[in-house]
Amino acid sequence: MRVGEVIGHVTLSRRLENIAGGRFLIVQPLSAAAIREGATPGSDPLVVYDELGAGTGSRVAFTEGREAAMPFLPRLVPADAYCAAVLDRVELGRGDE
Repeated sequence: MRVGEVIGHVTLSRRLENIAGGRFLIVQPLSAAAIREGATPGSDPLVVYDELGAGTGSRVAFTEGREAAMPFLPRLVPADAYCAAVLDRVELGRGDE
């Protein structure tokens, strides 16, 4: 699971019925340095499916790969990243990288 910040959303002209009820967000993944010190994020933004209602500026925890499709089972859904939580705050210990 990774932490990121919502920087926008995707507008669809069509969607599959299997993914009704949610929307796609553009999320900038954050490293520990970006969270702790406000450093520039080093990776590219990605599209994350959200059913929790996160908005622009929200910090979210998201999963990728096979775990991203698990909440939809037994339906088959083409999701590569899934918003698992909207975060109120993120605290890092000294050894977290």
